[in-house]
Amino acid sequence: MTTLFDPLRMGALQLPQRILMAPMTRARGTQDHLPTEIMIEYYRQRADAGLIISEAIGISQQGLGWPYATGIWLDEQVDGWRKVTDAVHAAGGQIIAQLWHMGRVVHPSFLGGGQPISASVTTAPGQAHTYAGKQAYTPARALPIEEIPVLLEDFRHATRNAMKAGFDGVQIHAANGYLIDQFLRNSENFRADAYGGSIPNRVRLLKEVTQAVAKVIGADRTGVRLTPSSYEQGVRDSDPEPLFVHAAQVLSDIGIGHLEVREPPADGTFGKSERPPLARVIRKAFDGVLILNSDYDFARAQAHIQSGLADAIAFGRPYIANPDLPSRFAKQLPVADSEMSTWFSQGELGYTDYPAST
Repeated sequence: MTTLFDPLRMGALQLPQRILMAPMTRARGTQDHLPTEIMIEYYRQRADAGLIISEAIGISQQGLGWPYATGIWLDEQVDGWRKVTDAVHAAGGQIIAQLWHMGRVVHPSFLGGGQPISASVTTAPGQAHTYAGKQAYTPARALPIEEIPVLLEDFRHATRNAMKAGFDGVQIHAANGYLIDQFLRNSENFRADAYGGSIPNRVRLLKEVTQAVAKVIGADRTGVRLTPSSYEQGVRDSDPEPLFVHAAQVLSDIGIGHLEVREPPADGTFGKSERPPLARVIRKAFDGVLILNSDYDFARAQAHIQSGLADAIAFGRPYIANPDLPSRFAKQLPVADSEMSTWFSQGELGYTDYPAST
């Protein structure tokens, strides 16, 4: 019987167990999007995860619109992340970088007044978090075909920088209503060119980004994150199953090392899916390591590993207040709750001050 504590080969990486740390934005960088010293300790504390997937890291100024989030397009950012990866490796862990372009949910205040990009001319619902507080989103411009090579080079450049920073691999953020997801789903993609309309056309940008990244770092050190069944930041699809099955097949053909699928249950505590989960059909379409995420406790995670539905489980919020989560699971200890008011605050409170179990 396979368990959460069994080792796992994931592309080029050998994982000691299947309890992974999910990517979580924690807003502990600087206003210039540089990693900070407290981030070194935060990630070091969690190095006994089977694998750490970093917080989302901006690939370019154009693609990053979250206060105090970090980037990886500048040498200074690379130097900061190198200190983090060195600390994780010294503690015996492995860490990959999640590469992020937010698309239309970048507020113009992060762009010096410029206009965000998306698949089509659309506006995200709600308000953006900015350094001046919450502000209304503004209309995005449709990314012209002639600018797509620039976007692909931004992903390649970020991947090269992730390698310089010592990351063990990368994960492409194609989920949660961000840029690639805006291309994937037909509620926001109204293009009439090679990147819109049919399912293969809407998957084209994901395919090209993944191929570009894999060519730099190797497909066996490349992964992708998707959110197929949920409504994220105004982005949804009228028929998600054929779309995401095709996407999974494309990614499988590229030969990436892993696919992470986040599908909150209908009664989820942080986000809810509006459709039944697609993990079972994606499992059949994707030949690599399948990681599932969202609202897992130990029992549900173990059941999905044992049944073969997932190869590994990525835990997000439980890792905030439980830096030694695998040890707690192994000892059958209670899992502590985190303080939500400190999820995105700056400083050590609610970040590096949660104790390990004794």
